[in-house]
Amino acid sequence: MSATPKKLALALGVLVLATSCTTNSNTSTQTQQPQKVTEVSNAETVKAVNIDGSSTVYPITQAIAKEFQADSKNKSNQAQVKVNFSGTSGGFEKFCTGETDINNASRPILTNEMEVCNKNGVRFIELPVAFDALTIAVHPQNNWAKDITISELKKIWEPAAQKKITRWNQVRANWPDRPLNLYGAGNKSGTFDYFTEAVVGKAGSSRTDYTASEDDQVLVDGISKDPNALGYFGFSYYEDNQNKLKALAVNNGKATVLPSRETVEKNTYQPFSRPLFIYVNAQSAQKKPGVKNFVDFYIENAPKIVSSIGYVPLSEEGYHLAKVHFNRGKVGTVFEGEAQINLTLGELLRKQAKF
Repeated sequence: MSATPKKLALALGVLVLATSCTTNSNTSTQTQQPQKVTEVSNAETVKAVNIDGSSTVYPITQAIAKEFQADSKNKSNQAQVKVNFSGTSGGFEKFCTGETDINNASRPILTNEMEVCNKNGVRFIELPVAFDALTIAVHPQNNWAKDITISELKKIWEPAAQKKITRWNQVRANWPDRPLNLYGAGNKSGTFDYFTEAVVGKAGSSRTDYTASEDDQVLVDGISKDPNALGYFGFSYYEDNQNKLKALAVNNGKATVLPSRETVEKNTYQPFSRPLFIYVNAQSAQKKPGVKNFVDFYIENAPKIVSSIGYVPLSEEGYHLAKVHFNRGKVGTVFEGEAQINLTLGELLRKQAKF
Protein backbone atom coordinates (compact mmCIF):
# COMPACT_ATOMS: atom_id res chain seq x y z
CA MET A 1 0.00 0.00 0.00
CA SER A 2 2.99 2.29 -0.19
CA ALA A 3 4.57 3.89 -3.22
CA THR A 4 7.08 6.57 -4.21
CA PRO A 5 6.63 8.22 -7.61
CA LYS A 6 9.36 10.10 -9.52
CA LYS A 7 9.52 11.00 -13.19
CA LEU A 8 6.78 11.30 -15.71
CA ALA A 9 7.23 10.29 -19.30
CA LEU A 10 4.02 11.18 -21.09
CA ALA A 11 3.14 9.78 -24.48
CA LEU A 12 0.77 12.46 -25.67
CA GLY A 13 0.92 11.17 -29.19
CA VAL A 14 -1.00 8.07 -28.21
CA LEU A 15 -4.49 8.06 -29.69
CA VAL A 16 -7.17 6.77 -27.37
CA LEU A 17 -9.90 4.56 -28.80
CA ALA A 18 -13.28 4.84 -27.11
CA THR A 19 -13.94 1.12 -27.33
CA SER A 20 -10.57 0.03 -25.97
CA CYS A 21 -10.24 -1.08 -22.36
CA THR A 22 -6.86 0.60 -22.19
CA THR A 23 -7.50 3.85 -24.06
CA ASN A 24 -10.91 5.36 -23.74
CA SER A 25 -13.02 8.48 -23.31
CA ASN A 26 -16.63 9.19 -22.29
CA THR A 27 -19.20 11.37 -20.53
CA SER A 28 -21.98 10.84 -18.03
CA THR A 29 -24.44 13.63 -17.42
CA GLN A 30 -26.06 14.45 -14.13
CA THR A 31 -26.67 17.74 -12.49
CA GLN A 32 -25.22 19.01 -9.31
CA GLN A 33 -24.05 22.10 -7.67
CA PRO A 34 -20.52 22.17 -6.28
CA GLN A 35 -20.74 22.38 -2.53
CA LYS A 36 -17.42 22.48 -0.73
CA VAL A 37 -14.13 23.98 -1.77
CA THR A 38 -10.79 23.50 -0.07
CA GLU A 39 -8.12 25.93 -1.20
CA VAL A 40 -4.53 25.36 -0.25
CA SER A 41 -2.15 27.98 -1.58
CA ASN A 42 1.41 29.25 -1.22
CA ALA A 43 1.45 31.84 -3.96
CA GLU A 44 -0.82 33.44 -6.49
CA THR A 45 1.79 33.39 -9.24
CA VAL A 46 1.43 29.71 -10.12
CA LYS A 47 -1.62 28.25 -11.87
CA ALA A 48 -3.89 26.22 -9.61
CA VAL A 49 -4.26 22.46 -9.61
CA ASN A 50 -8.01 22.19 -10.19
CA ILE A 51 -9.79 19.11 -8.83
CA ASP A 52 -13.48 18.20 -8.87
CA GLY A 53 -15.69 15.11 -8.87
CA SER A 54 -16.78 12.55 -6.31
CA SER A 55 -17.84 13.56 -2.80
CA THR A 56 -16.81 10.06 -1.68
CA VAL A 57 -13.21 10.58 -2.82
CA TYR A 58 -13.25 14.22 -1.71
CA PRO A 59 -12.11 13.54 1.90
CA ILE A 60 -9.05 11.61 0.67
CA THR A 61 -8.00 14.24 -1.86
CA GLN A 62 -8.75 17.09 0.53
CA ALA A 63 -6.59 15.53 3.26
CA ILE A 64 -3.74 14.86 0.84
CA ALA A 65 -3.96 18.42 -0.51
CA LYS A 66 -3.57 19.80 3.01
CA GLU A 67 -0.54 17.62 3.71
CA PHE A 68 0.97 18.46 0.32
CA GLN A 69 0.79 22.14 1.10
CA ALA A 70 2.17 21.68 4.59
CA ASP A 71 5.10 19.53 3.41
CA SER A 72 8.28 21.61 3.45
CA LYS A 73 9.51 19.92 0.26
CA ASN A 74 6.60 21.48 -1.62
CA LYS A 75 6.99 25.03 -0.36
CA SER A 76 9.02 25.97 -3.43
CA ASN A 77 6.30 24.67 -5.74
CA GLN A 78 3.96 27.47 -4.70
CA ALA A 79 1.11 25.39 -6.09
CA GLN A 80 -2.48 26.21 -5.26
CA VAL A 81 -4.63 23.08 -4.97
CA LYS A 82 -8.37 23.61 -5.26
CA VAL A 83 -10.52 20.63 -4.28
CA ASN A 84 -14.23 20.84 -5.07
CA PHE A 85 -16.97 18.27 -5.61
CA SER A 86 -19.95 18.02 -7.89
CA GLY A 87 -20.27 14.23 -8.06
CA THR A 88 -18.33 11.81 -10.24
CA SER A 89 -20.43 12.47 -13.32
CA GLY A 90 -20.56 16.21 -12.74
CA GLY A 91 -16.81 16.18 -12.33
CA PHE A 92 -16.24 14.26 -15.56
CA GLU A 93 -18.32 16.86 -17.41
CA LYS A 94 -15.67 19.42 -16.45
CA PHE A 95 -12.67 17.13 -16.70
CA CYS A 96 -13.48 15.92 -20.22
CA THR A 97 -13.71 19.49 -21.50
CA GLY A 98 -10.37 20.39 -19.96
CA GLU A 99 -11.73 22.57 -17.15
CA THR A 100 -10.04 20.54 -14.41
CA ASP A 101 -6.72 18.78 -14.01
CA ILE A 102 -7.90 15.88 -11.85
CA ASN A 103 -11.27 14.19 -11.38
CA ASN A 104 -12.12 12.27 -8.23
CA ALA A 105 -14.29 9.28 -9.15
CA SER A 106 -16.19 6.65 -7.18
CA ARG A 107 -16.58 4.53 -10.32
CA PRO A 108 -14.59 4.03 -13.52
CA ILE A 109 -15.02 6.43 -16.41
CA LEU A 110 -17.99 5.53 -18.66
CA THR A 111 -18.01 5.08 -22.41
CA ASN A 112 -19.86 8.31 -23.17
CA GLU A 113 -17.47 10.24 -20.92
CA MET A 114 -14.50 8.77 -22.77
CA GLU A 115 -16.04 9.92 -26.04
CA VAL A 116 -16.27 13.50 -24.77
CA CYS A 117 -12.67 13.36 -23.53
CA ASN A 118 -11.57 12.11 -26.96
CA LYS A 119 -13.55 14.80 -28.74
CA ASN A 120 -11.83 17.47 -26.68
CA GLY A 121 -8.36 15.94 -26.88
CA VAL A 122 -8.24 15.13 -23.16
CA ARG A 123 -6.02 12.10 -22.51
CA PHE A 124 -6.41 10.71 -19.02
CA ILE A 125 -4.37 8.60 -16.64
CA GLU A 126 -6.52 6.32 -14.48
CA LEU A 127 -5.21 5.79 -10.93
CA PRO A 128 -7.03 3.64 -8.33
CA VAL A 129 -6.38 5.10 -4.87
CA ALA A 130 -8.54 3.18 -2.35
CA PHE A 131 -11.51 0.87 -1.75
CA ASP A 132 -14.82 1.90 -0.21
CA ALA A 133 -17.74 0.04 1.38
CA LEU A 134 -20.98 1.60 0.19
CA THR A 135 -23.08 1.70 3.37
CA ILE A 136 -26.83 1.26 3.95
CA ALA A 137 -27.74 3.36 6.99
CA VAL A 138 -30.75 4.05 9.20
CA HIS A 139 -31.44 6.16 12.31
CA PRO A 140 -30.13 4.72 15.63
CA GLN A 141 -33.70 4.61 16.98
CA ASN A 142 -34.59 2.11 14.29
CA ASN A 143 -34.86 -1.07 16.40
CA TRP A 144 -36.55 -3.28 13.82
CA ALA A 145 -34.08 -3.45 10.94
CA LYS A 146 -30.69 -5.10 11.47
CA ASP A 147 -30.10 -6.38 7.96
CA ILE A 148 -31.51 -6.06 4.47
CA THR A 149 -31.35 -8.19 1.33
CA ILE A 150 -30.41 -7.07 -2.16
CA SER A 151 -33.90 -8.02 -3.35
CA GLU A 152 -35.44 -5.84 -0.62
CA LEU A 153 -33.22 -2.96 -1.64
CA LYS A 154 -34.36 -3.44 -5.23
CA LYS A 155 -37.98 -3.48 -4.10
CA ILE A 156 -37.39 -0.14 -2.39
CA TRP A 157 -35.31 1.64 -5.03
CA GLU A 158 -36.47 0.41 -8.45
CA PRO A 159 -38.48 2.91 -10.54
CA ALA A 160 -41.67 0.85 -10.10
CA ALA A 161 -41.50 1.54 -6.35
CA GLN A 162 -42.07 5.25 -6.82
CA LYS A 163 -44.98 6.45 -4.67
CA LYS A 164 -45.90 2.78 -4.02
CA ILE A 165 -43.31 1.40 -1.58
CA THR A 166 -43.62 4.09 1.05
CA ARG A 167 -43.84 2.19 4.37
CA TRP A 168 -41.46 -0.13 6.17
CA ASN A 169 -43.92 -3.05 6.41
CA GLN A 170 -44.22 -3.10 2.61
CA VAL A 171 -40.56 -4.13 2.46
CA ARG A 172 -40.65 -6.83 5.15
CA ALA A 173 -43.95 -7.90 6.72
CA ASN A 174 -42.69 -7.95 10.31
CA TRP A 175 -41.33 -4.42 10.08
CA PRO A 176 -43.63 -1.70 11.49
CA ASP A 177 -46.28 0.23 9.63
CA ARG A 178 -44.23 3.44 9.58
CA PRO A 179 -43.27 5.85 6.81
CA LEU A 180 -40.19 4.87 4.82
CA ASN A 181 -38.22 8.04 4.11
CA LEU A 182 -35.40 7.61 1.63
CA TYR A 183 -32.07 9.41 1.26
CA GLY A 184 -29.61 8.68 -1.51
CA ALA A 185 -27.06 9.92 -3.98
CA GLY A 186 -27.97 12.51 -6.59
CA ASN A 187 -27.86 11.48 -10.23
CA LYS A 188 -24.51 13.19 -10.84
CA SER A 189 -22.87 10.96 -8.27
CA GLY A 190 -20.78 7.89 -9.07
CA THR A 191 -22.33 6.34 -5.97
CA PHE A 192 -25.73 6.69 -7.65
CA ASP A 193 -24.47 4.90 -10.77
CA TYR A 194 -22.83 2.12 -8.76
CA PHE A 195 -25.73 1.58 -6.35
CA THR A 196 -28.41 1.47 -9.03
CA GLU A 197 -26.44 -0.98 -11.15
CA ALA A 198 -25.67 -3.23 -8.17
CA VAL A 199 -29.22 -3.17 -6.78
CA VAL A 200 -31.62 -2.54 -9.67
CA GLY A 201 -29.45 -4.02 -12.41
CA LYS A 202 -29.08 -0.90 -14.53
CA ALA A 203 -26.99 2.18 -13.80
CA GLY A 204 -29.19 5.24 -13.33
CA SER A 205 -32.41 3.25 -12.91
CA SER A 206 -34.03 4.54 -9.72
CA ARG A 207 -37.14 5.98 -8.20
CA THR A 208 -36.85 9.75 -7.84
CA ASP A 209 -39.14 10.47 -4.88
CA TYR A 210 -36.36 10.61 -2.31
CA THR A 211 -34.01 13.18 -0.76
CA ALA A 212 -31.09 13.27 -3.18
CA SER A 213 -27.69 14.91 -2.86
CA GLU A 214 -24.20 14.55 -4.25
CA ASP A 215 -22.95 15.70 -0.85
CA ASP A 216 -22.80 12.63 1.41
CA GLN A 217 -22.80 14.83 4.52
CA VAL A 218 -26.24 16.14 3.55
CA LEU A 219 -27.50 12.54 3.51
CA VAL A 220 -25.86 11.79 6.86
CA ASP A 221 -27.51 14.83 8.42
CA GLY A 222 -30.91 13.91 6.99
CA ILE A 223 -30.85 10.32 8.21
CA SER A 224 -29.50 11.28 11.63
CA LYS A 225 -32.58 13.46 12.22
CA ASP A 226 -35.22 11.06 10.82
CA PRO A 227 -36.15 7.86 12.75
CA ASN A 228 -37.97 6.56 9.66
CA ALA A 229 -35.03 7.07 7.30
CA LEU A 230 -33.04 4.68 5.13
CA GLY A 231 -30.23 5.81 2.86
CA TYR A 232 -26.85 4.99 1.33
CA PHE A 233 -23.43 6.66 0.99
CA GLY A 234 -19.71 6.03 1.37
CA PHE A 235 -18.33 4.19 4.40
CA SER A 236 -16.08 6.97 5.70
CA TYR A 237 -19.13 9.20 6.23
CA TYR A 238 -20.70 6.43 8.30
CA GLU A 239 -17.51 5.86 10.26
CA ASP A 240 -17.26 9.57 11.07
CA ASN A 241 -20.89 9.65 12.27
CA GLN A 242 -21.41 6.30 14.00
CA ASN A 243 -22.97 8.02 17.01
CA LYS A 244 -25.73 9.37 14.75
CA LEU A 245 -26.32 6.40 12.45
CA LYS A 246 -26.81 2.63 12.34
CA ALA A 247 -25.46 0.53 9.47
CA LEU A 248 -27.48 -2.40 8.15
CA ALA A 249 -25.82 -5.71 7.34
CA VAL A 250 -26.33 -6.67 3.70
CA ASN A 251 -27.53 -10.17 2.76
CA ASN A 252 -26.27 -10.86 -0.75
CA GLY A 253 -27.66 -14.41 -0.90
CA LYS A 254 -24.45 -15.97 0.39
CA ALA A 255 -23.88 -14.19 3.69
CA THR A 256 -25.15 -11.31 5.80
CA VAL A 257 -22.25 -8.90 6.29
CA LEU A 258 -21.78 -5.50 7.90
CA PRO A 259 -19.63 -2.91 6.11
CA SER A 260 -16.14 -2.55 7.58
CA ARG A 261 -12.56 -2.24 6.48
CA GLU A 262 -12.05 -5.91 7.37
CA THR A 263 -14.98 -7.20 5.31
CA VAL A 264 -13.78 -5.19 2.32
CA GLU A 265 -10.25 -6.57 2.68
CA LYS A 266 -11.64 -10.12 2.97
CA ASN A 267 -13.87 -9.56 -0.10
CA THR A 268 -16.99 -10.57 1.85
CA TYR A 269 -18.88 -7.27 1.67
CA GLN A 270 -20.37 -7.68 -1.78
CA PRO A 271 -21.73 -6.19 -3.97
CA PHE A 272 -20.98 -2.90 -2.19
CA SER A 273 -17.17 -2.95 -2.09
CA ARG A 274 -15.83 -0.70 -4.82
CA PRO A 275 -12.59 0.93 -5.95
CA LEU A 276 -12.10 4.70 -5.86
CA PHE A 277 -10.03 6.63 -8.40
CA ILE A 278 -8.43 9.83 -9.46
CA TYR A 279 -8.22 10.61 -13.19
CA VAL A 280 -5.37 12.89 -14.21
CA ASN A 281 -5.26 15.02 -17.36
CA ALA A 282 -2.07 13.76 -19.03
CA GLN A 283 -1.28 17.11 -20.64
CA SER A 284 -1.70 18.92 -17.32
CA ALA A 285 0.67 16.44 -15.70
CA GLN A 286 3.26 17.20 -18.37
CA LYS A 287 2.88 20.97 -18.58
CA LYS A 288 1.98 21.95 -15.00
CA PRO A 289 4.66 21.05 -12.45
CA GLY A 290 2.14 21.48 -9.65
CA VAL A 291 -0.03 18.68 -11.07
CA LYS A 292 2.86 16.27 -11.42
CA ASN A 293 4.22 17.06 -7.96
CA PHE A 294 0.80 16.75 -6.37
CA VAL A 295 0.01 13.38 -7.98
CA ASP A 296 3.46 12.06 -7.02
CA PHE A 297 2.76 13.15 -3.44
CA TYR A 298 -0.75 11.68 -3.61
CA ILE A 299 0.40 8.17 -4.57
CA GLU A 300 3.22 8.19 -2.04
CA ASN A 301 1.03 9.32 0.86
CA ALA A 302 -2.26 7.61 -0.03
CA PRO A 303 -1.63 4.46 2.06
CA LYS A 304 -1.34 6.39 5.32
CA ILE A 305 -4.07 8.94 4.62
CA VAL A 306 -6.57 6.49 3.14
CA SER A 307 -6.38 4.39 6.31
CA SER A 308 -6.63 7.39 8.61
CA ILE A 309 -9.93 8.65 7.22
CA GLY A 310 -12.01 5.49 6.94
CA TYR A 311 -11.17 3.90 3.60
CA VAL A 312 -9.40 0.68 2.67
CA PRO A 313 -5.96 1.11 1.12
CA LEU A 314 -4.74 -0.80 -1.89
CA SER A 315 -1.89 -3.27 -1.52
CA GLU A 316 1.68 -2.06 -1.73
CA GLU A 317 1.82 -3.53 -5.23
CA GLY A 318 -1.36 -1.64 -6.17
CA TYR A 319 0.20 1.72 -5.34
CA HIS A 320 3.45 0.70 -7.01
CA LEU A 321 1.55 0.01 -10.23
CA ALA A 322 -0.24 3.36 -9.94
CA LYS A 323 3.16 5.03 -9.63
CA VAL A 324 4.51 3.15 -12.66
CA HIS A 325 1.47 3.99 -14.80
CA PHE A 326 1.65 7.66 -13.84
CA ASN A 327 5.39 7.91 -14.45
CA ARG A 328 4.98 6.29 -17.86
CA GLY A 329 2.02 8.47 -18.76
CA LYS A 330 -0.16 5.40 -19.32
CA VAL A 331 -3.38 6.82 -20.72
CA GLY A 332 -6.74 5.04 -20.83
CA THR A 333 -8.79 2.71 -18.65
CA VAL A 334 -8.89 -1.00 -17.87
CA PHE A 335 -12.63 -1.00 -17.15
CA GLU A 336 -14.20 -0.91 -20.64
CA GLY A 337 -16.51 1.97 -19.72
CA GLU A 338 -18.47 0.04 -17.08
CA ALA A 339 -18.96 0.25 -13.31
CA GLN A 340 -17.47 -3.18 -12.45
CA ILE A 341 -19.76 -4.54 -9.73
CA ASN A 342 -18.31 -7.07 -7.22
CA LEU A 343 -14.72 -6.15 -8.00
CA THR A 344 -12.30 -7.31 -5.29
CA LEU A 345 -8.94 -5.91 -4.24
CA GLY A 346 -7.21 -8.86 -5.90
CA GLU A 347 -9.12 -8.46 -9.16
CA LEU A 348 -8.28 -4.75 -9.27
CA LEU A 349 -4.60 -5.59 -8.82
CA ARG A 350 -4.75 -8.08 -11.70
CA LYS A 351 -6.36 -5.48 -13.94
CA GLN A 352 -3.71 -2.92 -13.03
CA ALA A 353 -0.94 -5.44 -13.69
CA LYS A 354 -2.27 -6.13 -17.20
CA PHE A 355 -2.62 -2.42 -18.05
